[in-house]
Amino acid sequence: MTALSEYIRLEATGLWRATPENQRREVIVSIGEATLSISTIQGTALTHWSLAAVNRANPGQHPAIYCPDGDPGETLELDADEDEMIVAIERLRSAIERTRPRPGRLRLYSVLVTLAALIGLMMFWMPGALMTHTVSVVPDIKRQTIGAALLGRIERVSGRACATPDTRSVLATLARRTGARKLVVLPSGVQDTRHLPGGIILLNKALIEDYEDPAIIAGYILTERARAADKDPLAELLLNGGPSASFRLLTTGELTQGTLDQYAEHVLVAERPELVDETALALFAQTEVPSTPYAYARDITGETVLSYIEADPMARQSPKPVLADRDWVLLQNICGG
Repeated sequence: MTALSEYIRLEATGLWRATPENQRREVIVSIGEATLSISTIQGTALTHWSLAAVNRANPGQHPAIYCPDGDPGETLELDADEDEMIVAIERLRSAIERTRPRPGRLRLYSVLVTLAALIGLMMFWMPGALMTHTVSVVPDIKRQTIGAALLGRIERVSGRACATPDTRSVLATLARRTGARKLVVLPSGVQDTRHLPGGIILLNKALIEDYEDPAIIAGYILTERARAADKDPLAELLLNGGPSASFRLLTTGELTQGTLDQYAEHVLVAERPELVDETALALFAQTEVPSTPYAYARDITGETVLSYIEADPMARQSPKPVLADRDWVLLQNICGG
Protein backbone atom coordinates (compact mmCIF):
# COMPACT_ATOMS: atom_id res chain seq x y z
CA MET A 1 0.00 0.00 0.00
CA THR A 2 1.75 3.17 -1.14
CA ALA A 3 0.25 5.46 1.54
CA LEU A 4 0.96 3.13 4.48
CA SER A 5 4.60 4.02 5.11
CA GLU A 6 3.66 7.67 5.61
CA TYR A 7 1.34 6.83 8.52
CA ILE A 8 2.89 3.69 9.99
CA ARG A 9 3.82 5.45 13.28
CA LEU A 10 0.86 7.80 13.48
CA GLU A 11 -1.18 7.75 16.71
CA ALA A 12 -4.28 9.58 17.91
CA THR A 13 -6.68 9.70 20.84
CA GLY A 14 -10.27 8.62 20.39
CA LEU A 15 -13.38 7.27 22.11
CA TRP A 16 -14.19 3.58 21.61
CA ARG A 17 -16.96 1.28 22.75
CA ALA A 18 -17.37 -2.43 22.03
CA THR A 19 -21.20 -2.44 21.97
CA PRO A 20 -23.97 0.17 22.11
CA GLU A 21 -24.57 -0.81 25.75
CA ASN A 22 -20.98 -0.12 26.82
CA GLN A 23 -19.65 3.22 27.97
CA ARG A 24 -17.26 4.99 25.61
CA ARG A 25 -13.68 4.93 26.81
CA GLU A 26 -10.65 6.88 25.82
CA VAL A 27 -8.23 4.88 23.70
CA ILE A 28 -5.06 5.22 21.68
CA VAL A 29 -5.47 4.60 17.95
CA SER A 30 -2.50 3.65 15.77
CA ILE A 31 -2.03 2.42 12.23
CA GLY A 32 -0.26 -0.89 11.69
CA GLU A 33 0.77 -2.70 8.53
CA ALA A 34 -2.74 -3.87 7.75
CA THR A 35 -4.78 -2.96 10.81
CA LEU A 36 -6.10 -0.12 12.87
CA SER A 37 -4.99 -0.89 16.46
CA ILE A 38 -7.04 0.30 19.44
CA SER A 39 -5.35 0.23 22.86
CA THR A 40 -5.88 1.59 26.37
CA ILE A 41 -4.05 4.71 27.48
CA GLN A 42 -1.70 2.34 29.29
CA GLY A 43 -0.94 0.53 26.03
CA THR A 44 -3.02 -2.64 26.52
CA ALA A 45 -4.43 -3.83 23.20
CA LEU A 46 -8.22 -3.85 23.07
CA THR A 47 -8.92 -4.76 19.44
CA HIS A 48 -7.60 -4.62 15.91
CA TRP A 49 -9.64 -3.63 12.88
CA SER A 50 -8.61 -4.62 9.38
CA LEU A 51 -7.93 -1.46 7.39
CA ALA A 52 -9.77 -3.06 4.47
CA ALA A 53 -12.89 -3.43 6.64
CA VAL A 54 -13.05 0.02 8.28
CA ASN A 55 -16.26 1.92 7.48
CA ARG A 56 -17.10 5.52 8.27
CA ALA A 57 -20.62 5.89 9.64
CA ASN A 58 -20.91 9.69 9.11
CA PRO A 59 -18.92 10.82 6.05
CA GLY A 60 -18.02 14.53 6.19
CA GLN A 61 -19.19 15.03 9.77
CA HIS A 62 -17.37 15.43 13.10
CA PRO A 63 -16.54 13.75 15.30
CA ALA A 64 -15.67 11.11 12.69
CA ILE A 65 -17.30 7.80 13.62
CA TYR A 66 -15.81 4.53 12.36
CA CYS A 67 -16.91 0.94 12.77
CA PRO A 68 -15.67 -2.43 11.54
CA ASP A 69 -17.44 -3.81 8.47
CA GLY A 70 -20.47 -5.85 9.55
CA ASP A 71 -20.53 -4.59 13.17
CA PRO A 72 -21.96 -1.04 13.38
CA GLY A 73 -22.41 -1.46 17.15
CA GLU A 74 -18.67 -1.21 17.80
CA THR A 75 -17.57 2.35 17.17
CA LEU A 76 -14.54 4.61 17.27
CA GLU A 77 -14.92 8.39 17.48
CA LEU A 78 -12.15 10.72 16.39
CA ASP A 79 -12.56 14.41 17.20
CA ALA A 80 -11.78 17.08 14.64
CA ASP A 81 -8.56 17.75 16.60
CA GLU A 82 -7.30 14.39 15.31
CA ASP A 83 -7.55 15.58 11.75
CA GLU A 84 -4.22 13.99 10.73
CA MET A 85 -5.44 10.52 11.76
CA ILE A 86 -8.80 11.07 10.07
CA VAL A 87 -7.08 12.11 6.84
CA ALA A 88 -4.77 9.11 7.09
CA ILE A 89 -7.64 6.65 7.57
CA GLU A 90 -9.61 8.20 4.70
CA ARG A 91 -6.61 8.05 2.35
CA LEU A 92 -5.94 4.44 3.24
CA ARG A 93 -9.61 3.52 2.81
CA SER A 94 -9.61 5.20 -0.65
CA ALA A 95 -6.42 3.39 -1.67
CA ILE A 96 -7.89 0.05 -0.60
CA GLU A 97 -11.19 0.78 -2.38
CA ARG A 98 -9.40 1.39 -5.67
CA THR A 99 -7.81 -2.04 -5.48
CA ARG A 100 -11.08 -3.89 -4.84
CA PRO A 101 -12.50 -6.00 -7.69
CA ARG A 102 -15.66 -4.61 -9.33
CA PRO A 103 -17.94 -7.64 -9.80
CA GLY A 104 -20.79 -5.39 -10.92
CA ARG A 105 -18.66 -3.82 -13.61
CA LEU A 106 -17.35 -7.22 -14.64
CA ARG A 107 -20.89 -8.50 -14.90
CA LEU A 108 -21.82 -5.48 -17.00
CA TYR A 109 -18.91 -6.11 -19.35
CA SER A 110 -19.88 -9.79 -19.55
CA VAL A 111 -23.48 -8.91 -20.34
CA LEU A 112 -22.42 -6.41 -23.02
CA VAL A 113 -20.03 -8.90 -24.63
CA THR A 114 -22.74 -11.59 -24.56
CA LEU A 115 -25.29 -9.23 -26.09
CA ALA A 116 -22.84 -8.21 -28.81
CA ALA A 117 -22.17 -11.87 -29.58
CA LEU A 118 -25.91 -12.63 -29.71
CA ILE A 119 -26.58 -9.67 -31.98
CA GLY A 120 -23.77 -10.75 -34.28
CA LEU A 121 -25.14 -14.30 -34.23
CA MET A 122 -28.63 -13.08 -35.11
CA MET A 123 -27.37 -10.82 -37.90
CA PHE A 124 -24.94 -13.14 -39.62
CA TRP A 125 -25.75 -16.75 -38.67
CA MET A 126 -29.38 -16.92 -37.63
CA PRO A 127 -31.03 -15.86 -40.93
CA GLY A 128 -29.23 -18.58 -42.89
CA ALA A 129 -29.73 -21.17 -40.17
CA LEU A 130 -33.42 -20.25 -39.87
CA MET A 131 -33.93 -20.56 -43.61
CA THR A 132 -32.08 -23.90 -43.77
CA HIS A 133 -34.12 -25.31 -40.89
CA THR A 134 -37.40 -24.08 -42.38
CA VAL A 135 -36.62 -25.63 -45.76
CA SER A 136 -35.79 -28.95 -44.08
CA VAL A 137 -39.09 -29.23 -42.18
CA VAL A 138 -41.64 -27.99 -44.76
CA PRO A 139 -43.49 -31.09 -46.08
CA ASP A 140 -43.97 -31.82 -49.78
CA ILE A 141 -47.70 -31.12 -49.65
CA LYS A 142 -47.01 -27.61 -48.33
CA ARG A 143 -44.40 -27.05 -51.04
CA GLN A 144 -47.00 -28.00 -53.65
CA THR A 145 -49.49 -25.55 -52.12
CA ILE A 146 -46.92 -22.76 -52.24
CA GLY A 147 -46.02 -23.64 -55.83
CA ALA A 148 -49.68 -23.57 -56.87
CA ALA A 149 -50.13 -20.17 -55.22
CA LEU A 150 -47.12 -18.81 -57.08
CA LEU A 151 -48.39 -20.24 -60.36
CA GLY A 152 -51.68 -18.39 -59.89
CA ARG A 153 -49.80 -15.11 -59.53
CA ILE A 154 -47.56 -15.79 -62.53
CA GLU A 155 -50.62 -16.53 -64.69
CA ARG A 156 -51.74 -12.93 -64.15
CA VAL A 157 -48.74 -11.92 -66.28
CA SER A 158 -48.27 -14.90 -68.59
CA GLY A 159 -51.90 -15.74 -69.21
CA ARG A 160 -53.63 -18.91 -68.05
CA ALA A 161 -51.78 -22.17 -68.43
CA CYS A 162 -52.55 -24.04 -71.64
CA ALA A 163 -54.55 -27.25 -71.28
CA THR A 164 -57.05 -29.27 -73.31
CA PRO A 165 -58.81 -32.54 -72.51
CA ASP A 166 -56.65 -34.34 -75.08
CA THR A 167 -53.31 -32.99 -73.85
CA ARG A 168 -53.65 -33.37 -70.07
CA SER A 169 -52.76 -37.07 -70.23
CA VAL A 170 -49.96 -36.39 -72.75
CA LEU A 171 -48.43 -33.76 -70.49
CA ALA A 172 -48.62 -36.21 -67.58
CA THR A 173 -46.86 -38.84 -69.72
CA LEU A 174 -44.08 -36.37 -70.56
CA ALA A 175 -43.73 -35.53 -66.88
CA ARG A 176 -43.31 -39.20 -65.97
CA ARG A 177 -40.85 -39.71 -68.81
CA THR A 178 -38.63 -36.87 -67.61
CA GLY A 179 -39.06 -37.44 -63.86
CA ALA A 180 -40.92 -34.17 -63.27
CA ARG A 181 -43.80 -33.98 -60.81
CA LYS A 182 -45.85 -31.44 -62.76
CA LEU A 183 -45.39 -29.63 -66.08
CA VAL A 184 -47.22 -26.39 -66.87
CA VAL A 185 -47.22 -24.83 -70.35
CA LEU A 186 -47.61 -21.05 -70.43
CA PRO A 187 -48.43 -18.93 -73.50
CA SER A 188 -45.88 -16.24 -72.48
CA GLY A 189 -44.07 -14.78 -69.49
CA VAL A 190 -41.17 -17.23 -69.26
CA GLN A 191 -38.35 -17.25 -71.78
CA ASP A 192 -37.97 -21.03 -71.81
CA THR A 193 -38.31 -22.85 -68.48
CA ARG A 194 -38.59 -21.99 -64.79
CA HIS A 195 -39.19 -24.07 -61.66
CA LEU A 196 -41.38 -23.47 -58.61
CA PRO A 197 -41.56 -25.15 -55.19
CA GLY A 198 -43.47 -28.40 -55.20
CA GLY A 199 -41.81 -29.81 -58.30
CA ILE A 200 -43.60 -27.53 -60.77
CA ILE A 201 -41.74 -26.80 -64.02
CA LEU A 202 -43.00 -23.99 -66.25
CA LEU A 203 -42.54 -24.27 -70.03
CA ASN A 204 -42.93 -21.63 -72.68
CA LYS A 205 -45.26 -22.92 -75.40
CA ALA A 206 -42.64 -22.10 -78.06
CA LEU A 207 -40.48 -24.99 -76.81
CA ILE A 208 -43.27 -27.34 -77.91
CA GLU A 209 -44.55 -25.55 -81.00
CA ASP A 210 -41.19 -24.68 -82.60
CA TYR A 211 -39.49 -28.10 -82.56
CA GLU A 212 -40.31 -31.42 -84.19
CA ASP A 213 -38.38 -33.65 -81.78
CA PRO A 214 -39.89 -34.17 -78.30
CA ALA A 215 -36.37 -34.98 -77.03
CA ILE A 216 -35.67 -31.25 -77.21
CA ILE A 217 -38.44 -30.29 -74.78
CA ALA A 218 -37.37 -33.24 -72.62
CA GLY A 219 -33.86 -31.77 -72.54
CA TYR A 220 -35.15 -28.41 -71.36
CA ILE A 221 -37.17 -30.11 -68.63
CA LEU A 222 -34.18 -32.14 -67.45
CA THR A 223 -31.87 -29.14 -67.27
CA GLU A 224 -34.51 -27.26 -65.28
CA ARG A 225 -34.76 -30.22 -62.93
CA ALA A 226 -30.99 -30.01 -62.54
CA ARG A 227 -31.26 -26.34 -61.55
CA ALA A 228 -33.93 -27.16 -58.98
CA ALA A 229 -31.75 -29.94 -57.58
CA ASP A 230 -28.77 -27.59 -57.40
CA LYS A 231 -30.68 -25.04 -55.31
CA ASP A 232 -33.97 -25.81 -53.57
CA PRO A 233 -36.67 -23.55 -55.07
CA LEU A 234 -38.23 -23.09 -51.63
CA ALA A 235 -34.86 -21.85 -50.35
CA GLU A 236 -34.75 -19.37 -53.27
CA LEU A 237 -38.20 -18.09 -52.31
CA LEU A 238 -37.29 -17.66 -48.62
CA LEU A 239 -33.99 -16.02 -49.48
CA ASN A 240 -35.86 -13.55 -51.65
CA GLY A 241 -38.43 -12.92 -48.89
CA GLY A 242 -35.88 -12.37 -46.12
CA PRO A 243 -35.74 -13.77 -42.54
CA SER A 244 -39.32 -12.72 -41.80
CA ALA A 245 -40.60 -15.05 -44.54
CA SER A 246 -38.73 -18.01 -43.04
CA PHE A 247 -39.96 -17.17 -39.54
CA ARG A 248 -43.57 -16.78 -40.67
CA LEU A 249 -43.57 -20.03 -42.66
CA LEU A 250 -41.95 -21.92 -39.77
CA THR A 251 -44.33 -20.60 -37.12
CA THR A 252 -47.63 -20.27 -39.02
CA GLY A 253 -47.17 -22.48 -42.08
CA GLU A 254 -48.13 -19.56 -44.32
CA LEU A 255 -46.51 -16.87 -46.46
CA THR A 256 -47.88 -13.39 -47.01
CA GLN A 257 -49.35 -12.38 -50.36
CA GLY A 258 -46.63 -9.75 -50.61
CA THR A 259 -43.91 -12.40 -50.31
CA LEU A 260 -45.56 -14.56 -52.98
CA ASP A 261 -46.14 -11.63 -55.34
CA GLN A 262 -42.57 -10.43 -54.96
CA TYR A 263 -41.12 -13.86 -55.71
CA ALA A 264 -43.49 -14.44 -58.64
CA GLU A 265 -42.09 -11.28 -60.25
CA HIS A 266 -38.55 -12.36 -59.39
CA VAL A 267 -39.00 -15.76 -61.07
CA LEU A 268 -39.92 -14.16 -64.38
CA VAL A 269 -36.98 -11.72 -64.58
CA ALA A 270 -34.16 -13.29 -62.54
CA GLU A 271 -30.97 -14.34 -64.31
CA ARG A 272 -30.58 -18.08 -64.81
CA PRO A 273 -27.96 -19.65 -62.54
CA GLU A 274 -24.97 -21.33 -64.13
CA LEU A 275 -25.49 -25.05 -64.44
CA VAL A 276 -22.83 -27.72 -64.07
CA ASP A 277 -23.20 -29.84 -67.22
CA GLU A 278 -22.43 -33.08 -65.37
CA THR A 279 -25.46 -32.56 -63.13
CA ALA A 280 -27.81 -32.32 -66.10
CA LEU A 281 -26.11 -35.12 -68.03
CA ALA A 282 -26.67 -37.43 -65.07
CA LEU A 283 -30.40 -36.81 -65.40
CA PHE A 284 -30.28 -37.45 -69.15
CA ALA A 285 -28.65 -40.80 -68.43
CA GLN A 286 -31.11 -41.61 -65.64
CA THR A 287 -34.15 -40.97 -67.82
CA GLU A 288 -32.55 -42.40 -71.01
CA VAL A 289 -33.06 -39.18 -72.96
CA PRO A 290 -30.47 -38.17 -75.60
CA SER A 291 -28.84 -34.80 -74.90
CA THR A 292 -27.66 -34.04 -78.46
CA PRO A 293 -31.06 -32.78 -79.78
CA TYR A 294 -31.31 -30.41 -76.84
CA ALA A 295 -27.74 -29.21 -77.41
CA TYR A 296 -28.31 -28.28 -81.06
CA ALA A 297 -31.62 -26.59 -80.16
CA ARG A 298 -29.64 -24.40 -77.75
CA ASP A 299 -26.81 -23.68 -80.19
CA ILE A 300 -27.04 -24.81 -83.81
CA THR A 301 -23.24 -24.66 -84.11
CA GLY A 302 -22.76 -26.88 -81.07
CA GLU A 303 -19.81 -24.80 -79.88
CA THR A 304 -21.25 -23.63 -76.54
CA VAL A 305 -22.90 -26.97 -75.72
CA LEU A 306 -20.15 -29.32 -76.81
CA SER A 307 -20.27 -31.36 -73.60
CA TYR A 308 -23.92 -32.30 -74.25
CA ILE A 309 -22.91 -33.62 -77.67
CA GLU A 310 -19.66 -35.36 -76.84
CA ALA A 311 -20.91 -36.82 -73.54
CA ASP A 312 -24.41 -37.74 -74.72
CA PRO A 313 -25.27 -40.77 -72.52
CA MET A 314 -27.52 -42.17 -75.26
CA ALA A 315 -24.98 -41.90 -78.08
CA ARG A 316 -24.82 -45.06 -80.21
CA GLN A 317 -27.88 -46.40 -78.39
CA SER A 318 -31.53 -46.68 -79.29
CA PRO A 319 -33.52 -45.20 -76.40
CA LYS A 320 -37.27 -45.42 -76.40
CA PRO A 321 -39.02 -42.33 -77.82
CA VAL A 322 -39.79 -39.53 -75.40
CA LEU A 323 -43.39 -39.47 -76.70
CA ALA A 324 -45.36 -41.35 -79.32
CA ASP A 325 -45.82 -39.39 -82.55
CA ARG A 326 -49.56 -39.02 -82.01
CA ASP A 327 -49.05 -37.67 -78.48
CA TRP A 328 -46.42 -35.20 -79.68
CA VAL A 329 -48.75 -33.86 -82.36
CA LEU A 330 -51.51 -33.42 -79.76
CA LEU A 331 -49.12 -31.68 -77.36
CA GLN A 332 -48.00 -29.22 -80.05
CA ASN A 333 -51.58 -27.98 -80.17
CA ILE A 334 -51.90 -27.57 -76.38
CA CYS A 335 -52.22 -23.77 -76.65
CA GLY A 336 -54.53 -23.98 -79.64
CA GLY A 337 -51.77 -23.23 -82.09
